[in-house]
Amino acid sequence: KVEWKTCLSSVPGRQVYSGLWQGKEVTIKCGLKEGPDSRARSDAAPRQELVLFDKPTRGTSIQEFREMTLSFLKANLGDLPSLPALVGQVLLMADFNKDSRVSLAEAKSVWALLQRNEFLLLLSLQEEHASRLLGSCGDLYVTEGVPLGSWHGAALPPLLRPLLPPALHTALQQWLGPAWPWRAKIAIGLLEFVEELFHGAYGTFYMCETTLANVGYTAKYDFKMADLQQVAPEAAVRRFLQGRHCEHSADCTYGRDCRAPCDKLMRQCKGDLIQPNLAKVCELLRDYLLPGAPAELREELAKQLRTCTTLSGLASQVEAHHSLVLSHLRTLLWKEISNTKFS
Repeated sequence: KVEWKTCLSSVPGRQVYSGLWQGKEVTIKCGLKEGPDSRARSDAAPRQELVLFDKPTRGTSIQEFREMTLSFLKANLGDLPSLPALVGQVLLMADFNKDSRVSLAEAKSVWALLQRNEFLLLLSLQEEHASRLLGSCGDLYVTEGVPLGSWHGAALPPLLRPLLPPALHTALQQWLGPAWPWRAKIAIGLLEFVEELFHGAYGTFYMCETTLANVGYTAKYDFKMADLQQVAPEAAVRRFLQGRHCEHSADCTYGRDCRAPCDKLMRQCKGDLIQPNLAKVCELLRDYLLPGAPAELREELAKQLRTCTTLSGLASQVEAHHSLVLSHLRTLLWKEISNTKFS
């Protein structure tokens, strides 16, 4: 039995609820019809209703289903040598009743789940920084309860949260947030998550809504991403931008803030994003870490965050520079808290 409690989503078509299952606080998600690409532009045509449970069809062999899953993952994550291992993980998961065979109903259920952007990410990313997947039924799935919010608008009713101006979010964070060393520990986890998105086993991912609302943490102040719905595989972002007609770079926006330059001559979007994940996260960390930072650290921290926010998304610059800047920042924070109870 699953006990449904509060609705946690203010977006129509995204059904997210808190609940109780087997005595644990959980988050229940279903009908997440809108990925970032469907809201990427306000004038986008309404997406056709997703038809669930129509694949695979009766008579599909397990080998055909394996190939079908591999093709789907290649289209969504890119052609990566690590994908066969992920296919194995999907098939293992598809055997919901653990009878060592995958029935048609089980295959249809796991196929419907794979169409959900967040579910695909939960499979692709390590559990350390995302809420653990606990179970599913059809295309409904249950994860660990919502992590504690790093922003204190979280205490407000969900429908009122989008109405808070950003300046008030920041002020609430500074007044009511955790002590500075705990914030430093959460920030280190966020930087490790950014590194995983850049060097993950299953390709590169982009954060396309970078707000403090998505920065959660556990009771031990370990970072947890509160919502993966706005994290997108590089392959999906490039597919959306490829050859897209544009007049300004605002026309080349995927999700809320994954923006590419517009080639004014060709009137087409380019493939590289203007700002990489790390630069956007460092902008967040300026408001999150500088207020209340130890006096002897503040100047160096501000300097490193400033350097970080100027990183560009051009492929030639990202690989070496990105890793170096991230490593310096993480080391600086870790040195400050490593010999204290906060580590």
